[in-house]
Amino acid sequence: MKYGWLIKTGFWFSSKSLRDWPLFMCCLSLAIFPLAAFIVEKLAQQKCIYEPIAVLLHIIITATAILYPILVILRCDSAFVSGVTLMLLACIVWLKLVSYAHTNYDLRALANSIEKGEELPSTLNMDYPYEVSFKSLTYFMVAPTLCYQPRYPRTPFIRKGWVLRQFIKLIIFTGVMGFIIEQYINPIVQNSQHPFKGNLLYAIERVLKLSVPNLYVWLCMFYCFFHLWLNILAELLRFGDREFYKDWWNARTVEEYWRMWNMPVHKWMIRHLYFPCLRSGIPKGAAVLIAFLVSALFHELCIAVPCHIFKLWAFSGIMFQAPLVLITNYLQNKFSNSMVGNMFFWFTFCILGQPMCVLLYYHDLMNRKSKLDQS
Repeated sequence: MKYGWLIKTGFWFSSKSLRDWPLFMCCLSLAIFPLAAFIVEKLAQQKCIYEPIAVLLHIIITATAILYPILVILRCDSAFVSGVTLMLLACIVWLKLVSYAHTNYDLRALANSIEKGEELPSTLNMDYPYEVSFKSLTYFMVAPTLCYQPRYPRTPFIRKGWVLRQFIKLIIFTGVMGFIIEQYINPIVQNSQHPFKGNLLYAIERVLKLSVPNLYVWLCMFYCFFHLWLNILAELLRFGDREFYKDWWNARTVEEYWRMWNMPVHKWMIRHLYFPCLRSGIPKGAAVLIAFLVSALFHELCIAVPCHIFKLWAFSGIMFQAPLVLITNYLQNKFSNSMVGNMFFWFTFCILGQPMCVLLYYHDLMNRKSKLDQS
């Protein structure tokens, strides 16, 4: 009623989208890195290279896989959505490559121990024989998981009608998400001031007004990606492990939320970061802090690089979760059998966290564009 119909015909695609072709080419070229990792593993399996050399080559491959897209985005004046898409894809490739190298390293160590006739601990179960297969790597790179295994549980057939229904839902809810962004969020942020530079009461009013449409967009995004897209992909690949999330909306503490909302990343963190830290003698609290640090770094990369702005807002927001874990754990212990922690989580999640980050990045992005126009 106030602004009228704001969605433009060029919302989904315009002639400006064609300038992002370097990012598209970079996206296609990411397939080189799994191929390089496979060659390294094949050489290590055949004992053509020493173990430290294999580890060093994997470090170079994984580092290049994340640095290469960053350089491409920073050198191109691309659209924000294109940059975020490429960075998310690059982060997924990086996580998968680390899991592939780490798991094969462990399997190779076990195979060498068996060859030498060493007795394995009773807790170890060699379910998978050590083999380096290009087919298993290809399946892993497209499967909706970040943790590598030579084999995965598979479903007997593909439910084509179910896939079609889910795909229709995906199109509908993606449209709803775009509608909310263009019709409701854009006018609010365009008529706002920088939260830390303008009037405090006005900033609070903008954050509160932004919290409702922002929450709906976030829920639509979660539903589209974690429930619809990952299940569609799993069904097409007959991938059997469909635990992509748990009931994070009922989380009574921030710690529970981070354990339940993104299961693929949580399982990767547990297997390749948290447990190795504990085995190295690092205390549990420090291991959790390291996990938050890695998560904060990747959140910052996925937002700051496409924006060409490095103010560490996303990094600070994720690291702020560490004291929130302590606060919500204290509240849950003090008020047992209550949802005080859940209410505190939703308050910080809906009102303080995401809307504030949206305003901060929007105004920093607008300031950067105005400076570029002046120069």
